[in-house]
Amino acid sequence: MAIGSIAGADARTQALDAAYTKVTWRLIPFLILLWIIAWIDRVNIGFAKLQMLDDLKFSEAAYGFGAGIFFLGYFLFEVPSNLLLTRIGARKTIARITIGWGATSILMMFVKTTALFYTLRFLLGVFEAGFYPGIILYLTYWYPTARRARSFGLFMSASAFAGVIGGPLAGAILTGLNGVNGWAGWQWLFLIEGTPSIISGVVTLLYLTDRPQEANWLTDDARRLVLEDLDRDGRSMGEREHRVFASLREPKLWLLILMFFCIIAANSALTFWGPSAVKDIGVGSALAVGWIMAAIYLVGGAGMIINGAHSDRWGEARYHCALAALAGAAGMAVLGAVIDRGEVAPILALAVAIVGTMSAIPVFWQMPNRILAGAAAAAGVALINSIANLAGFIAPWVIGELMTATGSLSVGFFIVAAVEAVGVLLILRSQPAAGPPRR
Repeated sequence: MAIGSIAGADARTQALDAAYTKVTWRLIPFLILLWIIAWIDRVNIGFAKLQMLDDLKFSEAAYGFGAGIFFLGYFLFEVPSNLLLTRIGARKTIARITIGWGATSILMMFVKTTALFYTLRFLLGVFEAGFYPGIILYLTYWYPTARRARSFGLFMSASAFAGVIGGPLAGAILTGLNGVNGWAGWQWLFLIEGTPSIISGVVTLLYLTDRPQEANWLTDDARRLVLEDLDRDGRSMGEREHRVFASLREPKLWLLILMFFCIIAANSALTFWGPSAVKDIGVGSALAVGWIMAAIYLVGGAGMIINGAHSDRWGEARYHCALAALAGAAGMAVLGAVIDRGEVAPILALAVAIVGTMSAIPVFWQMPNRILAGAAAAAGVALINSIANLAGFIAPWVIGELMTATGSLSVGFFIVAAVEAVGVLLILRSQPAAGPPRR
């Protein structure tokens, strides 16, 4: 009897694992593709800058403000977008987002003034608002707590792989197409990299499934197992806040916002100023800059996946997030100290900063689900991401102002490293040691 029960449990576990494997292969590669396209459109300004500023006579401060104003649009429209997702579904929401940001990215090729530059970067944030937190929410519809950090890590690694693809691609476009048809390389960059977003929006409408209940590509038994598992997971989490406005009075939510703000400050600074740092240490070719950033982001993507999977395996989130962010802060501080001392040391420091900071992000997203559920989770995840991403506006802008004033990136990197270190302390002091239960 006992042996039969054990055998039955093993068979059920194997069937459930097989069901989640099918879910992963169906959803994650497509979501990764969408995030790669989105990330390339968001950050290609860092590579366009290598030509754009000279052509348009923009200052470093103007670039920093324009790079960062994206996050103001992001902040204002992210919560409404996520709440809309709960009403109309992920498929329609993500399609709307991708088509909108693709069109805006293409329009960037016509920038001539700082006013238009700021306007289009703001609109890019408006259109992309809701994509990242929307996918975080969407994955909670498909994966229980103990499987989420790995799925988050797989999805979020797309930002790293976007760097692997986007860096060399941007370098090749900037150098190979500069002057073709009378357009500068940076204009071709926006045209070529914006077009796939519009196409992917149409494909999203045809391909994506909103919830497991609608997954006709799963067998009836597999669908039942997944739904039962998700229901059991929801009950095991205990009482959580479901009401949107009540969740805003939860102090733990605002602590999470502050933690993520500190991480995003570092991530945005590295994203928008990393290529400039590589160029400043003596790497003159845009193509070479692209390949160096690609190699760093490749390691960063691996770090996101490995750290997320290890967090799931050990059922622990606090140290996995904090130690990765600590490595990021240390790397950035070292980068600020050695940026004018040869090429090898700054590039290694930049790599540690990027890999550490990126590896903290997927594990962080385990934390909100401990206190929020339902509509409150939709609003809470969006609120965390939108407010924290104001750091994406502030950090690049501050670095640009300091770069203009001092002629060096060092002071800006020191300041942002300190901000990320504050985030590490907050995580260690406020989060429980144990993460979600192991399975």
